[in-house]
Amino acid sequence: MSWVKEQSPEDKIIQEEIIKEGNLPRHIAVIMDGNGRWAIERGLTRTEGHQEGIESVRDIVKASSQIGIKYLTLYAFSIENWKRPITEVGVLMKLLEHYLRQELNELHENNVKLQSIGKSSSLPKVVQKLLHEANETTKDNTGLTLTLALSYSGRWDIVRAVQMIALDVRRGKVSPEDINEDLFSSYLQTTGMPYPDFLIRTSGEMRLSNFLLWEMAYGEMYITDKYWPEFRRNDLYDALINFMNRERRFGKTSAQVASEKDTKQKDTYLQRVVNAIKGK
Repeated sequence: MSWVKEQSPEDKIIQEEIIKEGNLPRHIAVIMDGNGRWAIERGLTRTEGHQEGIESVRDIVKASSQIGIKYLTLYAFSIENWKRPITEVGVLMKLLEHYLRQELNELHENNVKLQSIGKSSSLPKVVQKLLHEANETTKDNTGLTLTLALSYSGRWDIVRAVQMIALDVRRGKVSPEDINEDLFSSYLQTTGMPYPDFLIRTSGEMRLSNFLLWEMAYGEMYITDKYWPEFRRNDLYDALINFMNRERRFGKTSAQVASEKDTKQKDTYLQRVVNAIKGK
């Protein structure tokens, strides 16, 4: 099923208007929170909440692909989540297995590259196998890169990177003087991906919950009170509009940002003129 063909004309118009507003974030990260609370408030089981949460995953992945987001990283299961009741963990792993089996072909048909980050050795063998198959099947796709953070935590990844750098120093592959931000980043599991521009968290909680701690140094955050099972594409559009109306300074002053923006616009105009003269 082509996501472009199934998109409604009204939704396409909304997306086109958003794109006209300004620059979309290149990389969106999402903390999908509130499945259990959504279910309990409705007299449902936590399992039903997680099942409805998968419907939100489907819609947000499709909308992100359709509107042109290049990277979408979903916090699906943290290392700390292993502390939950064993029955709930079992349900989550089964739902993950079902998602990977059911969605892979459609993701592949729509040019989505599917990958994962986290301590994959902790996952059930069948899930590890499905993740490997998904990665191999979609590795050459050039559309949306969908990353599932599974058995992941930011602190774990940072400590792991430090250990790997220490080993390479011991082996003589790296000198202490070589260690800088770029080198350190190359040892993280997110290497090869741009840092998140924008992090969305549902359920109203205002914390990172050990997610992408290094990568989110200058990422913008958006908190919504909606639980994840309620969060669908129109909510994503609201978040994107909010993001595009922000001024991102990266430690600079507003005056500096405005000056750089004017210079960039002038350079772009001059390039268009040059291209027109050259007949491009």
